Amino acid sequence: MSREAPPPGEEEAPGGGGEEGGGGGEEGRAGAEDGGCYLALCARPVHFEKANPVNCVFFDEANKQVFAVRSGGATGVVVKGLEDRNPISFRMEDKGEVKCIKFSLGNKILAVQRTLKSVDFLNFIPDSPQLEYTQECKTKNANILGFCWTSSTEIVFITDQGIEFYQVLPEKRSLKLLKNQSINVNWYMYCPESSVILLSTTVLGNVLQPFYFKSGTMSKLSKFEIELPAAPKSSKLSLSERDIAMATIYGQLYVLYLRHHSRTSNSTGAEVVLYHLPREGSCKKTHILKLNRTGKFALNVVDNLVVVHHQDTETSVIFDIKLKAEFDGSTTIHQFVLPPRSIQPYQIPVAGPASVTSQSPVPCKLYSSSWIVFQPDIIISASEGYLWSLQVKLEPVVNLLLDKGKLMDFLLQRKECKMVILSVCSQMLSEPERGSLSVIATVFDKLNHEYKKYLEAEQSYTLVVEAGLSRSNPLLKRPVRTQAVIDQSDMYTHVLSVFTEKKEAPHKFTIAVLMEYIRSLNQFQIAVQVKYLYAKYITSFHEITWSFRPVLVMCLSPLQYYLLDCKKLVLRRTFDFFLHSQHYLYELVIKTLVQHNLFYMLHQFLQYHVLSDSKPLACLLLSLESIYPPAHQLSLDMLKRLSTANDEIVEVLLSKHQVLAALRFIRGIGGHDSISARKFLDAAKQAEDDMLFYTIFRFFEQRNQRLRGNPSFTPGEHCEEHVTFFKQVFGEQALMKPTTF
Repeated sequence: MSREAPPPGEEEAPGGGGEEGGGGGEEGRAGAEDGGCYLALCARPVHFEKANPVNCVFFDEANKQVFAVRSGGATGVVVKGLEDRNPISFRMEDKGEVKCIKFSLGNKILAVQRTLKSVDFLNFIPDSPQLEYTQECKTKNANILGFCWTSSTEIVFITDQGIEFYQVLPEKRSLKLLKNQSINVNWYMYCPESSVILLSTTVLGNVLQPFYFKSGTMSKLSKFEIELPAAPKSSKLSLSERDIAMATIYGQLYVLYLRHHSRTSNSTGAEVVLYHLPREGSCKKTHILKLNRTGKFALNVVDNLVVVHHQDTETSVIFDIKLKAEFDGSTTIHQFVLPPRSIQPYQIPVAGPASVTSQSPVPCKLYSSSWIVFQPDIIISASEGYLWSLQVKLEPVVNLLLDKGKLMDFLLQRKECKMVILSVCSQMLSEPERGSLSVIATVFDKLNHEYKKYLEAEQSYTLVVEAGLSRSNPLLKRPVRTQAVIDQSDMYTHVLSVFTEKKEAPHKFTIAVLMEYIRSLNQFQIAVQVKYLYAKYITSFHEITWSFRPVLVMCLSPLQYYLLDCKKLVLRRTFDFFLHSQHYLYELVIKTLVQHNLFYMLHQFLQYHVLSDSKPLACLLLSLESIYPPAHQLSLDMLKRLSTANDEIVEVLLSKHQVLAALRFIRGIGGHDSISARKFLDAAKQAEDDMLFYTIFRFFEQRNQRLRGNPSFTPGEHCEEHVTFFKQVFGEQALMKPTTF
């Protein structure tokens, strides 16, 4: 199966033999008619010449390439792959029937097996003569079962008496034996993703010996035994390579065994047994996937999901070994995640002249007996001349997996999950699929659990880099932000802001949802982020309403504020400043409360610190003063609690002409000796209260006397305008005279 595709006349099951018939057939066919296909063949397959008596088709599992060899290569060899933009075409001398043909990694050296004793090599290196050279197996009387490239210049011969590990020297057109191992071999299997070759040994064939290859070394891993369904009645090969697959699932290497009859008497139907094969330690049986039917099966692994195809019913099922399942003390027993469904129908375009290609595409025969599957996700139809990769469609899963918690567990493990997850979140907040608050809370917690894991990994990486330890650990890599990381910006943009704008839900439910998300963030100790917005069409400071001036005071630097007030700074359309520098999740909560006049609830949220104190939140409260006057005091209280916002408190009080209150506050914290006199005198003058101005002016005169021994203002304080005004109102004699001791 893994060596050569059969000619059309030879019927071959798609990867698994076994008993005919079996339960669940009608259910599978009905399911296929119901729609909701969650598996599909890729839209851009590899098209090659069909297998026929003249053209032989081979597949290279390492490079994912299909070879079409005509007349032993004499009339042409065409090599195509899913990743290859341009096919490779060449001719080679017909020296007999080709049994196996593969390129090295990188397509620099071609290996061709024509006999049971040797392998021929041909260099495809620029400026190198294309002359064949041959390597015979070293073991006498051994027959070569096949070969595997483990790197661009390293190759393994698998014989019926062991394995031989070679280094290819293309410049010398020769091979160097690196290591060999004698062992009786029935058949072999190779997993290129993990560079592991699995050998079937012993008479029954159920003792498997793995070998690991890396950088010119060959390591013998612990052998293990596959539990057969029942004790065999005769001493003959009982385990076929058709019932074994190797694949990497969630970063771990597994050997998958398709057992057609369960070992338990009370269980009917086949099952897939997963053996975890670590680099170190023994191989252990860890998972059992219950198929609940018998017949002909084939296995693929797509996006860390085990896909089991059932030829009799023309349906497939998927298993996710990360989902919670029954545990019997040693093994986890899984049922399929979704009901059986057929692969999505596929249309094959009609080839030929334009008059012919205008005809409707021909439906592809799914689950054909000429289909052959390769790991992890390859399906080949030799009779139709197509190679596909199998894909998982997540959108139909949403309607098939109704348990939202389990659905999230499933989606969070998939590569292309972000937009589907955000869509699910939107659906569960809207009619008619609105979920309960407990379900919504569960979903939020699952999302933020993944979010927190990423933040912690990113923080750990940053600490290591800042400490300079990354140089001593070259294997250290920055955490990859997968699509499972749904951050606050994603939720705000695609879910929560849209949800609040629709206004179709009761306002109490809306507020409860927003608070649930904030509660979940707090539970996982994730800080609420600040959102940066841009000012629109603002040309000067005086176009901004008075209620927003305190916000600007807190958000702009003193120089920016001075320039604005002097009308010397023009704000462009996209000037990046904090007009609405708010915690945007809090903004949604407060906005909803204000819209429904729920000020008492806003007061409670602030009083009991449901909404965390912050300067941006205080800014937002200030902007609400015109519609809710107590918001001004709430903002001041919040700034005082922060204890890092003293300057902002003074600015807010001055903007409200509470000059004496600002002065008392600054004296209370001991900062009155360093404050700007002009700022306070400006505010006192704008209040149009002569006695207030007199009090403030006298305070700073006394400060000058105490600090410098002279009550006069220095030129650097720029208070000449206010001195003149004081003389006009109170007379020059009212100025404080220097005191001498």
